Amino acid sequence: MEQVEIVVAHHERATVRVGGVFLKIDADQTRTDVEVEAMALAPIPTPRVLWRKPPVLALAAVPGRALGRIGEPSSASSAAWAAAGAAARMLHDAPLPPWPSSRFEDLPARLDGECALLVANGVLPADLVARNREVAEAALRRPSPPVFAHGDLQIGHVFVDGDEVTGVLDWSEAGRGDALFDLASLTIGHEEHLDDLVAGYGTDVDLDVIQAWWSARSLLAVRWLIEHGFDPFMPGCEVDVLKSQM
Repeated sequence: MEQVEIVVAHHERATVRVGGVFLKIDADQTRTDVEVEAMALAPIPTPRVLWRKPPVLALAAVPGRALGRIGEPSSASSAAWAAAGAAARMLHDAPLPPWPSSRFEDLPARLDGECALLVANGVLPADLVARNREVAEAALRRPSPPVFAHGDLQIGHVFVDGDEVTGVLDWSEAGRGDALFDLASLTIGHEEHLDDLVAGYGTDVDLDVIQAWWSARSLLAVRWLIEHGFDPFMPGCEVDVLKSQM
């Protein structure tokens, strides 16, 4: 008998796996609407939609394994990282979807609010927050023509088999957005693989902006992770990323 594996679970959504089927349960069906439409438009491998009966979306498992996990060394080859870069470039070169990514809505105001809460609640030292907010400004003030962005292209969402990308998961934040945010999301905590990723991406990339997005994404994530039962203070995770900017 096949067992039920809990992939991720918190009060906003949960994903469980039964054999070769992933069941995603989301209280906000607008996120599922975005995910289904984005996967249909994306020119790169995505999970196959088996069926949908709100609040559940059933997806077929993709072959291979995740490129890695934040806080853990990636065992994927340089060629696999380059393939991930090439897939990101293919996505960013695709026609724009008709909706903006929610990831970038009111971003400066959200970031300032998050920084204030991190300091007021004693989650992080004020100097650490201030330094990373300063670094993040390079990303916020950069004029960036919108691309078809995944919006949450973290390392655990890109699956590879050998040196080939077999599937990109979790498209609920997809839409028109910043290309370098995707590249930064994929390499956060894995700076040593940035050169391979950029080689596969195949164009000049502003590394200062990548670094700025590392700060911005980490600042925005720390409190959410704590509140949802994750630990951003683990070695190699978001707080270490913030400390590296000092």
